[in-house]
Amino acid sequence: MSGLPTWIDDRIGRNLNNTLTQEHVVETMTESDRPFFSIRQLQARVKPDVSKATVRNRLNELQVIDIVATETYPESVTLYYINHPESNWPLSPEGKRALTTETPLDRLSTRGFLTMSDTAGIRTLVLAGLQLSLVLFVFGGILTIIGTDISSTGSDIAFWDTAFDVLFVSLLLLVTERAARWIRRRHSHRE
Repeated sequence: MSGLPTWIDDRIGRNLNNTLTQEHVVETMTESDRPFFSIRQLQARVKPDVSKATVRNRLNELQVIDIVATETYPESVTLYYINHPESNWPLSPEGKRALTTETPLDRLSTRGFLTMSDTAGIRTLVLAGLQLSLVLFVFGGILTIIGTDISSTGSDIAFWDTAFDVLFVSLLLLVTERAARWIRRRHSHRE
């Protein structure tokens, strides 16, 4: 008997003729710290020589026997998760805690930022930059109207310069993230 919970172990098929078994997919999902997986993420974890179609077939089989469920999000992203019976929402209790304690910026890694792959974190960063630039525009406008300069540089447009810089960098990051996502989507459609 495997180390899987009994509610899973009793349901999965034991077809050893498959290159990838249902048991291996479920073990990979339960041993990970992640609550959700895309097909590509699971493919990278199970075996590098297994095709996406094979992983999709095993996930579909597991979905039919109610071990795995899916959530589909905008931009055709489908995420798979273990359908834990003790949870009203499609997460294990540990996964639920992980999602409620982390924000997209908490999860944004240097690699995710440099490769523009963590879209939620980058969009949150861009939104923060846009909001900061709005605050700086308003503050700079108020100081210009009342004729007060609090900057140590002696320039009466220091806040305007900073606001434009933050706005430019935020928009540049947004355009870069969108371009990277478009290239990834185009590349995945070729496969």
